[in-house]
Amino acid sequence: MATSADLIHFFGIRHHGPGCARSLLQALEALQPDCLLVEGPPEGESLLPMLQSAELRPPVAMLVYMQDTPSQAAFYPFAEFSPEWQALQWASRNSVVTRFIDLPQTHAMAIELARREALRLVADAEDDAAQEGELAVDELPEDAGAEDAVEAETTDVEVTVELPVEIHRDPLDWLAQAAGFEDGETWWNRLVEERGDSESLFESINEAMTAVRSELAKDGEHWRGEAYVQREALREAHMRQCIRDATKAGYQRIAVVCGAWHVPALQQSVTAKADAALLKGLPKAKVMATWAPWTYRNLASHSGYGAGVTSPGWYQHLWRCYQADIESNRAVAQDGKALVAIKEGASGGVTPAIRRTAGWLTRVAHLLREKDLDCSSAHIIEATRLAESLAALRGQPTPGLEEINESIVTVICMGETAPLQLIDDELTVGHVLGGVPADVPQVPLQRDMEQQQKSLRMKPEAASKLLALDLRKDIDLARSHFVHRLRLLGIDWGTRAADAQRNRGTFRESWQLQWEPELAVRIIEASVHGATVAQAATAKLRASLKPDTALPEIAQAIDDALLANLPQLVEALIETLAERAATTGDVAQLLQALPPLANVYRYGSVRQTDTALLATVIDSLIVRASIGLPVACMAMDDDAAAAMKIKVLAAHDALRLRGTDGKAQEAVDAWRAALRSLAMGDAAAALLRGMACRLLLDEHLLESAEVVQQFNRNLSLGAAPMDVAAWLDGFLNQQALVLLHDESIWGAIDAWLSGLGEVQFAQILPLVRRSFANFSKHERQSLGEKAKRVPVSGAAAAAPVASDGDDAPWDEQRAALALPVLNALLGLNLPQALIDQALKATNFEASSAKV
Repeated sequence: MATSADLIHFFGIRHHGPGCARSLLQALEALQPDCLLVEGPPEGESLLPMLQSAELRPPVAMLVYMQDTPSQAAFYPFAEFSPEWQALQWASRNSVVTRFIDLPQTHAMAIELARREALRLVADAEDDAAQEGELAVDELPEDAGAEDAVEAETTDVEVTVELPVEIHRDPLDWLAQAAGFEDGETWWNRLVEERGDSESLFESINEAMTAVRSELAKDGEHWRGEAYVQREALREAHMRQCIRDATKAGYQRIAVVCGAWHVPALQQSVTAKADAALLKGLPKAKVMATWAPWTYRNLASHSGYGAGVTSPGWYQHLWRCYQADIESNRAVAQDGKALVAIKEGASGGVTPAIRRTAGWLTRVAHLLREKDLDCSSAHIIEATRLAESLAALRGQPTPGLEEINESIVTVICMGETAPLQLIDDELTVGHVLGGVPADVPQVPLQRDMEQQQKSLRMKPEAASKLLALDLRKDIDLARSHFVHRLRLLGIDWGTRAADAQRNRGTFRESWQLQWEPELAVRIIEASVHGATVAQAATAKLRASLKPDTALPEIAQAIDDALLANLPQLVEALIETLAERAATTGDVAQLLQALPPLANVYRYGSVRQTDTALLATVIDSLIVRASIGLPVACMAMDDDAAAAMKIKVLAAHDALRLRGTDGKAQEAVDAWRAALRSLAMGDAAAALLRGMACRLLLDEHLLESAEVVQQFNRNLSLGAAPMDVAAWLDGFLNQQALVLLHDESIWGAIDAWLSGLGEVQFAQILPLVRRSFANFSKHERQSLGEKAKRVPVSGAAAAAPVASDGDDAPWDEQRAALALPVLNALLGLNLPQALIDQALKATNFEASSAKV
């Protein structure tokens, strides 16, 4: 739409709208502008010469980041159906001067950084004030403190006024409701993106946006937040300044491509002086810009992207159908016979609407067949007809995505919606990853990473992919090292996958790989640590360890360095660990450091690592932990004892990985002596004493008679119920096998339970039940079956059940109660006198008293 000066033409578009892109190209062809102004970061103008590179494949994004703080970054995504992308491509092909007119990120990022710092200072001040207030209240007398507290609560209450719900919604919803649509997204999609083929479209968009903004201006946009209003005002002021600069430069046909929401503000008669005053004195920050690959998944609105669309894959399909129409029309214009055939009304031609609907359903059929789901040609034909019928019933010229999805569910999926989720993920959104040229501005770390990706044949993909590695193969071992190094750098391209079938054996490893565009920022952040992946991983891991770092963290760092194949760092960390272990007396830290070191020692051969030095360190840690363990376990409460139990068990498992060769035997003996001291003593917590007794039993270092003796000592009637339950819990250790296979221990527990009085049994039952609750269902069933059998030799015999007559194993009177029911169910034809006698003998109170 031209201004009064007939120099400036505004094209208000929706970001990533194929209909807007098609109409915009038609408008640019008609206008033939000599200057193109696009809403975008001015720092990205240096990247425009790469638009004609064949290696720059959308979706891509302009990445602008702060040079000193790379985490402060902004992305400007483009898809092939984005109006801005098509406008930039058109200008590049036609050698038209192109400028970005949005507020420079050098100002925007500095403003945002200052805002966050101000919020942080305010939060710190509020925390300090709250702490001072608590101290002041504590110092007041009781009565005065209560009155002041009530007064403070009364005076600090803020009165908030809830704005109407309508204001918080998308302003386009107003227009949608007036047109009979549920929401603005559906309304815009129907009228613009799926039908956008008119050059007059932008006049209508401008009129609609002007009406909506004028309505909102009555109340202001304070509901969006003060920061938002200020940022938008700065952006629009800078856009107006850029338009003025282009006019002063002498351009005669200036095309302004921006978000439709901004067009009314850019057409306002605001003086240059007012805009200059608003933009004066803005802070600055050093920023850099580059191209980065993007994905359709990140372009979707559900990813959190504010300008995202719900169905980027569908929009790509619409755009390519538009392109096919253009190519078809161009071929018709060049072929006279084709033009004559169309004028004569050849009925067999394929219309654009059929191409769009049937083409999409054909892609759906290919997808379903790849997933072994039934989808025939007849399904596609009937689904196409149904979609067209639904569109006609709803007054739409062509079927949209909603009608097509309904036809898919009805015809192809037979009413099931589950396959539609697959279609939505694979097609409606899609797993498309863009590409950038090799000569784009990159940090050295990114170049090294891309070279390794090529040499290891690990191509980044937007879709999630399982990578199964066999560490016996050189290339898989190198891949494992590469992914582990990236993990150390915070570049989480892959996560460890729990694949039981593929991970059997220490030489197997599985990763779930999925490339995210945000990883480009992580690469830039990690580049400060080194120029290569190995150097950066080494430097970052080394920098994360401080002089006061605990032993478990150093041990874990050794494990990480081994997995990432950083041998020099491994040796340095082992020496550091040995020095720290020699001076520390914290038994808990010594115990926690053992499991990761044992893993390194046990599985180092798989990764071709020399573990001789590590074995010496492990032995030293075991000896030191063994010396201090009995003392460290004294005077512990229940929580501390439970925490120590976990550490001791983990260290004991680690000791098994170390082995019992000649050099390790001294450490193993010291550890076993410490466990015996715990088990036989009285100073440690009952939970730890029971655990130590069980570990010694498992190692065949205690005879059954000694274990029974410990049972008698710790489960005696004079012991506190809590201590008895804790000792038994520690001994069982959530495992019932010892009760199932060791008859002497079974007999000891049976004798102890049988000897409990009624009061003691009521006290101990909940505690013992807690220990038995951790057993598996099969173990509990096996224990129940064993309890039914006659007690074993050495166990206390259960008291016989009292009976009125002979020493029968059951009560005949109670057994007779079931005779009438059994007679009716089984048809036994018992004598009626016997049945009557059983019914007369029914005495539930007397029978229950015997139970």
